[in-house]
Amino acid sequence: MTIRAVIWDLGGVLLRTKDPTHRERLAKRLDMTRKDLEDVVFASESGNRAQLGEIQVKEHWELLSQRLDLPPGTIQEFQKEFWGGDFLDVLLVDKIRSLHKQYKTALLSNAFSDLRHFVTQVWEFSDAFDEMIISAEVGMVKPDPRIYRLVLERLDVTAPEAVFIDDFAENVEGARAVNMNAIHFLNPLQALADLDRLLEMDDHE
Repeated sequence: MTIRAVIWDLGGVLLRTKDPTHRERLAKRLDMTRKDLEDVVFASESGNRAQLGEIQVKEHWELLSQRLDLPPGTIQEFQKEFWGGDFLDVLLVDKIRSLHKQYKTALLSNAFSDLRHFVTQVWEFSDAFDEMIISAEVGMVKPDPRIYRLVLERLDVTAPEAVFIDDFAENVEGARAVNMNAIHFLNPLQALADLDRLLEMDDHE
């Protein structure tokens, strides 16, 4: 089956934490571990609800501020420090743009309701994708099989015609469970080598 679409996760793949000291410093001030801090942001009740689009991201940050007992008016400083060590891998984005000339491309991300704004207005790389499926906008999160089927439907491809790249093993397995090709992202060199092998095999069939 010919590969016609390449689908990318965002966090941990295109956007990665390059310098963990920002989050470690923030966690230490709050008397918690970095993992505990990340769990509060992403995997707490309000974090999960925000990723499902059940609450807006602003409400999530307000609830998080209350939970961590942050001083009034300091949530923006908290966010700045939390995201301070993250960077957008522009080389990977350039690779997606080059792939976009031959393949359909999409972003498939478990994320808050403000992600589209960041991709289009702040980082300015929405042109790299035919579709952006953001969990908060569609009310589903990976590895729910419905969200994979949605991106396939939006791209108008079958599961075997698509390859999905994600850093979480459960999301990779979720894609494979609906018969998509999938690559577990460990680092850019490995992921691109695995992708190139898959696309070359496809070319030779």
